[in-house]
Amino acid sequence: MQVIKGFEAGKEALDRGSLRVWDSASPQVLDRIEKLFNERLTPREVVSRILDSVRWRGDSAVLGYTSMLDGVDVDVESLEVPKAALKQAYDAIPADLRKAMETAAARVRSFQQACMPKSWIDEATGLGEQFTPMARAGVYAPGGLAAYPSTVLMTAIPAKVAGVDEVTLATPSGRDSSGPNPTVLAAAYIAGVDRVFQMGGAQAIAAMAYGTESVPKVDIVCGPGNIFVTLAKQMVYGEVAVDGLYGPTETLVIADGSADPVLCAADLLAQAEHDALASPVFITTSETVLAQVAAELARQLEMLPKRNIAAAALEGQGVLVLVDDLDEAIALGNLYSPEHMCLLVEEPRKLMTKVRNAGGVFLGESSPEVAGDYIAGPSHVMPTGGTARFNSSLGVHQFLKVTSVIGLDSETFHALGEDAARFAEAEGLNGHARAAQIRLERSKGGGL
Repeated sequence: MQVIKGFEAGKEALDRGSLRVWDSASPQVLDRIEKLFNERLTPREVVSRILDSVRWRGDSAVLGYTSMLDGVDVDVESLEVPKAALKQAYDAIPADLRKAMETAAARVRSFQQACMPKSWIDEATGLGEQFTPMARAGVYAPGGLAAYPSTVLMTAIPAKVAGVDEVTLATPSGRDSSGPNPTVLAAAYIAGVDRVFQMGGAQAIAAMAYGTESVPKVDIVCGPGNIFVTLAKQMVYGEVAVDGLYGPTETLVIADGSADPVLCAADLLAQAEHDALASPVFITTSETVLAQVAAELARQLEMLPKRNIAAAALEGQGVLVLVDDLDEAIALGNLYSPEHMCLLVEEPRKLMTKVRNAGGVFLGESSPEVAGDYIAGPSHVMPTGGTARFNSSLGVHQFLKVTSVIGLDSETFHALGEDAARFAEAEGLNGHARAAQIRLERSKGGGL
């Protein structure tokens, strides 16, 4: 990991500059694209081609790309997973895992219920807001080499709590064509998902955004995925809503002299093992703790089955920063705007009030990021790549539309109408002005 001393040097290292360019891909990915498409295409060009094909050819394009890109042959009849398969998967998973998933689901549901806003109207002013759930939501759960039942719970449950009528899940089949991972199907059953389709990649996003003969068109597409999924979400925005654009995971740990170096290192490695492109960042006010964490990282790394991935993340994006005080530490944290900000300090609640940009804030040693990933309650789908500057973690609010309510009484309009007419005239909109003036004349007993 890179070791940096001083606020200004840390600022230079952690300043992301412009947001991530989603078109970038490794030479290996570009070579595979060329092999599959017989052309040297960028990921964006690939996704554009897939979206257009699914828009116009529907199911046949989804099935064709699933075979071509994923090596999985699915027919129209088996594209949708039977509802009974969800219950079968739920019954078949180990009892201890089922209990853990039920506990997580209950906590996610309880948290999201507490977050639900209420429609309101002020009778005195006639103004208010009405919150209305979207009719259909499409959630995406990555598959392939790994399965993420936790993502199903963290995306589908907020949608159901918000009151969405129909939640559709898209998740890839295993390469043996045996269908989606059973733990993912069990999570879908627990979360109350209405329909499940075994499809992945950009073609899945396209199917949910545009609708096909088999897949219903949704109002919002949400959930994490690879570069092709992310680009597809970006490119269908406007046709549907999207929750955000997600890149590799990232954790920023802020520690003072009271922090336990063993726990600091463990939390950093927990994120590093996700992906070679993950970003483990450590900021501390203690030179002693910094040295101890560096030593712990080396020691604990050898214990990880995925140490090659974690080592690549530490080497590629890992940073250890020493600063003078916690104000400098939190300033660097806000600059970086991480997905996860962990405060392993003596007074985490006090420091939390200074956090401006973070997907989630984790307070103290008893609130590790791993708890947020699986069991705490808030959704683990959080903004990455610096987008915590303007985006929020996934929750009920992203499945709700806010409609402004305007119900003025005649007395209030009479007091405001002349000003409205003046604005309209200043903007050259005489019809607008007339609509106000007619009402004003009538209120005076005149007629137009």
